[in-house]
Amino acid sequence: MSEGSKGSSLAFGQVVIGPPGSGKTTYCHGMQEFMGRIGRKVAVVNLDPANEGMPYPCAVDISELITLSDVMENLKLGPNGGLIYCMEYLEANFDWLQEKLAAFRGHYYLFDCPGQVELYTHHDALKNVFAQMAKWNFRLAAVHLVDSHYCTDPGKFISVLCTSLSTMLHVELPHVNVLSKMDLIEQYGKLAFNLDYYTEVLDLSYLVDHLASDPFFRNYRRLNAKLVEVIEDYSLVSFVPLNVQDKESMRQVMQAVDKANGYSFGDQEHRSLEALMSAAVGADFHFTSTLAVQEKYVQSRDKTVEEEVMDM
Repeated sequence: MSEGSKGSSLAFGQVVIGPPGSGKTTYCHGMQEFMGRIGRKVAVVNLDPANEGMPYPCAVDISELITLSDVMENLKLGPNGGLIYCMEYLEANFDWLQEKLAAFRGHYYLFDCPGQVELYTHHDALKNVFAQMAKWNFRLAAVHLVDSHYCTDPGKFISVLCTSLSTMLHVELPHVNVLSKMDLIEQYGKLAFNLDYYTEVLDLSYLVDHLASDPFFRNYRRLNAKLVEVIEDYSLVSFVPLNVQDKESMRQVMQAVDKANGYSFGDQEHRSLEALMSAAVGADFHFTSTLAVQEKYVQSRDKTVEEEVMDM
């Protein structure tokens, strides 16, 4: 039960999912600190049995129930098979999870999940865990993190769109897709299009045309066109850009998730948020705003158009 649901048995939270290296644990740590500053009580739940040395205070840790290393050693499984076994074991021990979560009633929950993609695209164990929590009156939203460097490669970005769509359809939760590590995006190369093109997932035919300029991908133009057609037909995928160390970026993501899971905070939290956003930028939020990256690409594109006009 959260501040916004006093008098009811509802509990709110985020299921943080995404491929390995997308920044799930960093996100949980940053969001816990950000919410703590506005007075929201947060409990981080580690559901990744391979997670070691978490940077955040962990309220509930699946390692108390099962660990990936023990499964791999005792059952002679590899890391992928071991993770699947761990999730199936968690599914078979709902009572353990329910008891642990009940100890933090009144908190907002952040679930730090494993990075194995197939757990969210076609395997049912975690999906069933989330469905069971819904029966316990949990109102959850899935936060799907994707590393923003995929935007610099059109082929990889199409793959990310397909994975995001598959995840949204399989997990069956209110869904917010997030482009993480926006402060590092320029280290991977220049974007072919303005940042809005990637976050709003605009006309993808331009992406197919851009891919076709590469001799290797030219032979797969029809395949890419059909994949893009599927994504556009569903019209579900869009992204929120995120830089964990930029408080404006964190606010935008938090509000998108609150809208998705139905969380409504009280006046005190609203005042605390306004005070935090109006305060001078502190040591914890010292990177350039995500919007500055977007503005740079808009200016860069306008300059290119201007140069082309001058050449004519």
